[in-house]
Amino acid sequence: MKTRIVILSLVMLISAAAISYASRPEIVPIRMSLEDLPMWIGGMEGRNAPEMKQNILNILGVDDYISRVYYKENSPSVGLYIGYYQSQRTGATIHSPLNCLPGAGWLPIRNERIPITVTDGRVITVNRITIDKSGVSQVVLYWYHSHGRVIASEYTGKIYTVLDALRTSRTDAALVRITSQLPPNPPSKEEAEAEAEKAVIEFTQALFPLLSEFLPD
Repeated sequence: MKTRIVILSLVMLISAAAISYASRPEIVPIRMSLEDLPMWIGGMEGRNAPEMKQNILNILGVDDYISRVYYKENSPSVGLYIGYYQSQRTGATIHSPLNCLPGAGWLPIRNERIPITVTDGRVITVNRITIDKSGVSQVVLYWYHSHGRVIASEYTGKIYTVLDALRTSRTDAALVRITSQLPPNPPSKEEAEAEAEKAVIEFTQALFPLLSEFLPD
C-alpha cells in the first residue's frame, strides 16, 4: 500500500511538472550571433568551414551554429563547432557526438573526462575522446554549455533542461566541440596525440572567456 502511495505521489509530481513545463511561455535570452565570434582566438586565425547542407541542419535542429578551423604556424590546427539550441521544448535536442561520430565512420578508441583550468582559476570537466577513421585520428573535446554551466554528461544536461524550464522558463543550451587531427604516420603516435591534446586544451582556455556573450549564463 505504501509503495502504491509513493508511486502515485511521484506520478502526480511529474504530471504537475510536465503541465507547468508545457504551459509557461519560454524566455529567450539576448545574445550575440555565433558568426560574430572572433576570427582570432589564442593567437590562431579562424576560417569558416563550408556551410552544412540543409538536410544535415534539419537533423541537428540547431538555431545557430558555427563551424571553423583555426590555424597557427608550426602548431596543429584546431576545429571548432558550436551548435546552439534556443529551445528544446519542441523535440529539437542536442545530439551527443558519441552517437553522431560512428554514423560518420569515426570510431572512438579512447574516452574519458578531463579537468581544464579556465577563466579566473575555474576548473571545468569536459569529455575527451580520441577517434579514428581509416587510420586518421583526432583528439576531441566536447561539453554541453547550459546557462554558464559546463556539463560533461548528456543525461545530467537533460535533467538541467527540465529543471531550468520549471525554474526559469529557459531550455536554451549548446554543444561545444573542439578537435585537432594527428599528423599521418607520426614518429610516435603517443607524442602526436599529446600535441593534439595540448592544442585543444589551450584553445579551450582561450575560447572560454568569450562564450558568455554568445551562450548566455
